[in-house]
Parts: sequence; structure tokens; C-alpha cells
Amino acid sequence: MKHLLIVDDQLGIRMLLKEVFAQEGYEISLASNGYEALKLVEEKPINGVLLDMKIPGMDGIQILKKMKKDFPDLPIMMMTAYGELNLIQEAMDLGASLYFTKPFDIFEVRDAVNNLLK
Repeated sequence: MKHLLIVDDQLGIRMLLKEVFAQEGYEISLASNGYEALKLVEEKPINGVLLDMKIPGMDGIQILKKMKKDFPDLPIMMMTAYGELNLIQEAMDLGASLYFTKPFDIFEVRDAVNNLLK
């Protein structure tokens, strides 16, 4: 079973993504901040990460850099608000696999993640 880590400071988004990907057969881990996310990838094998760009404390770019340093082959998909597109280029340069702009189409996200990880 593929293991997906969802990192977003908004509970509603974490719950929505968890529900969709649990129905797809993924094991799900949730993190509301960078410290939780980095702890989880250290502790258990993760096959993919959905990572929000704007997270208090440690932003998505910092989390991405750290994860890519320790796990260079880990697929990381960024989620970002429409106004943060300048950060997306930086994220892609740092090794992000995909990005989604919020508000996203949940079915598009589901299909893209499935295509990347299955």
C-alpha cells in the first residue's frame, strides 16, 4: 500500500485530501506543520507528499529543501494559492514533482497523484 503524507495547516484541506486518498487505497499520514512533516518522513516510509506552500513556522520551500536533501527521490507535490506562482518556479527548481493551485479541483489532484505514484 502506498503511503501519502499530507502537509497543510488548514484542517479542512487535510481532512478532504485524507478522505479522497483513503478511498483510493492509500495509507495516509497528516501533518499541520513542517516539524511534524519532517518527523514523519524520518519515522516511516513515505511514497509521496502533498505539501502546502504557506505554512506557519517553516514554509513549504524550507520543508521541500529539507526533504529533498534527505530523500532526493521522494515525489513532492506542492499546493499553493494562486498569488504565489513565483514560489512555484523555485519549488520546481528544487525538485518538486507537480504543483496545484488552490482552490484546486480535487479530482485533478487525485488523478495527478495516482499517475505519479501508482
